[in-house]
Amino acid sequence: MKKLVLFYNPVSGHAAFKNKLDWMIEAFQRRGILLLLYRTKKEGNEEFASFVRAVQPDGVLAAGGDGTVHECVNLMVRHGLNIPIGIIGSGTSNDFATYLKINEDMERYFDCIADGKTKRMDLGRVGETYFINVASAGMMTGIAHEVDARLKNALGKMAYYIRGIGELPKFHAVPLRISADERRYELEAFLFVVINSAVVGSMRNVARDVSVTDGKLDLLAIRKCGLPSLMSITADLIAGRPVSEKEQVLHLQAADFYIESAEPMESDLDGEAGPMLPLRIETVPAAISVFYEG
Repeated sequence: MKKLVLFYNPVSGHAAFKNKLDWMIEAFQRRGILLLLYRTKKEGNEEFASFVRAVQPDGVLAAGGDGTVHECVNLMVRHGLNIPIGIIGSGTSNDFATYLKINEDMERYFDCIADGKTKRMDLGRVGETYFINVASAGMMTGIAHEVDARLKNALGKMAYYIRGIGELPKFHAVPLRISADERRYELEAFLFVVINSAVVGSMRNVARDVSVTDGKLDLLAIRKCGLPSLMSITADLIAGRPVSEKEQVLHLQAADFYIESAEPMESDLDGEAGPMLPLRIETVPAAISVFYEG
């Protein structure tokens, strides 16, 4: 009998996932697969690696938001757990799962997992920390970190927008120096994101020609511009229209970025607080195996 470890966050997504546990256990049992549960703690899940080695599963399922997937991937890569990972989106933000469209039909995705269908995908890396979807810094990063967890669970992504409206008067551009595979750029920008997929902050199709298998990451930086232009970009993002070709947006593809600023800026990695700039952001090609049919 196949075995899978379910790495699940009991408080993500309105703390509702635990109510789905019996449904998931039955769904995999029906497919001849035993689910072994690993309930995450707020801090200190390093013993997960020992747990996985002890039970020797055929794969791991990460159930939660992007932060839960981020933690699971980092634990697996750092500890050399080279087994497939499946993503069960159940948090406030599930950008990577949304991009791959793997949670649109859960029964079909469970069949894909049972059949062992996988694909190697890239990761990004900042220092010793890996990210599966996005590294960013700028005017929205602080807001994401300041939103109260209870508000986030109650209102989902709307919590970020509510907080953001209150911060609008404080938005300002900062000077950036960017090296992308040794090409150099200087600009003033409101924010930048370095992305592995084209879904960021629940906004789809933010850029064209983004791939999780091309050995590169994509950088988007919104240049300093007037409020009408900024609102136009925002409207396109919310509507799911790519902004990568807009005049006010710098779009670069590269395997290696170095980003610095004269102003102090905190980064964000998959929704979790990251280091202060400067950042060296590297692509790690084909770093993980993901249960995926496509």
